[in-house]
Amino acid sequence: MARVVSQTKSAAVNPLKSSQPLGAAFAFLGVDGAIPLLHGSQGCTSFALALLVRHFNEAIPLQTTAMNEAATIVGGADRLEEAILSLKARTRPRLIGICTTASVEARDEDAAGDVENIKRRRAIELMGTEVVVAKTPDFDGAIEEGWSKAVTAMIEAITRPDKQYRDPGKVAILPGCNLTVADIEHLRETAVSFGLDPVILPDVSGALDGSVPEQWMPATYGGTKVEEIRDLGTTMQCIAIGEHMRRSAEALQRLTGVPYVLFRSLTGLENVDRFIRVLAAVSRKQTPLNVRRNRMQLQDAMLDGHSHMAGKKIAIASEPDQLFQFSDFFTAMGAEIAAAVTTTGTSKALEMVPAKTVKVGDLGDLESLGATADLIVTHSHGREAAKRLGVPLMRVGLPMFDRVGSQHKLTILYRGTRDMIFDLANIIQANRPPNTWPT
Repeated sequence: MARVVSQTKSAAVNPLKSSQPLGAAFAFLGVDGAIPLLHGSQGCTSFALALLVRHFNEAIPLQTTAMNEAATIVGGADRLEEAILSLKARTRPRLIGICTTASVEARDEDAAGDVENIKRRRAIELMGTEVVVAKTPDFDGAIEEGWSKAVTAMIEAITRPDKQYRDPGKVAILPGCNLTVADIEHLRETAVSFGLDPVILPDVSGALDGSVPEQWMPATYGGTKVEEIRDLGTTMQCIAIGEHMRRSAEALQRLTGVPYVLFRSLTGLENVDRFIRVLAAVSRKQTPLNVRRNRMQLQDAMLDGHSHMAGKKIAIASEPDQLFQFSDFFTAMGAEIAAAVTTTGTSKALEMVPAKTVKVGDLGDLESLGATADLIVTHSHGREAAKRLGVPLMRVGLPMFDRVGSQHKLTILYRGTRDMIFDLANIIQANRPPNTWPT
């Protein structure tokens, strides 16, 4: 069990984490016809918008209540109502996802209560649009918590709370924010290959996959439909991916009685085998031939890649669930976690990280702790630290703005784990000193 070391510095040096409102907005983007609305100043929204646009290279429909000094002092209920009604009149979204920021949370405003009053007074104007509030202060938690709170808020506000007829072929999948567009697409394909009908919440693979609609859309194009969220109680089984999705799975079980199973990671042979067994049990079907073939390819890739990774020291910095996902993968391939840095120390996933200690900190901590590492693993903001140390960088997570197509990078199940092995082995080979090549 890893020992979690808390942050002791008074300032961040080369910050690692992204905020809760960004995570919540990211989750709302996975719903069809949605517009995330950050309840706070324009600066908070501009930062989140710039980061998402740079990562996905797509237009992102992110809006703000544009709180100024006066509104922050006297309260933002009027600004919130004005923004909701304006968005409804101009874009007619199916969902408005409100993410609170520090400017309203520090004042302890009751944004949820304000929204309920607005919905009650403006019921006719808001007909056909769901309005959901996620309480996500910038000064607490990180992107994983924001994503989880948004998914939980959608379930609690939209899903029918009564027990319904269960469709034996229908499953709910709650992916973590560390999964890419390609990961979620592959999840769906795998579930469908077992004859299942998966409802994925949120489904950023539909909204942020780079597809271009025939005409300009003011809200998200593709993703989970509001009607599917409403009918989540008809699913036979819920599958949550990542410790931060436990809260959302428990909310669904509490409301509808749908049981859930949680996977901390879907990368690595053992983790994927367990997932495939669950799909086989739910569908009552044998594992499809293409899935078995993918497993054999992974086994061959593990044999090919082990010699390149065995004994290598890895320094990794990421969100808790992604930190566990990749560190578990590296150690399974014979590598050693020399340094592990994360954004927040509250996740239970950190206890399972295969390292002596996990430091809650920033990329400055990663640079100091990973001085003897053979490989740095973090997002694009770690490139300066890797350059100073003279160590190769493997980019994972968000943001990844200095590489093209990061959202289409596969990291889970048999194929994704196979591709990860090849990527990692190729990085190590490309940076091997000339006199160490085998003869």
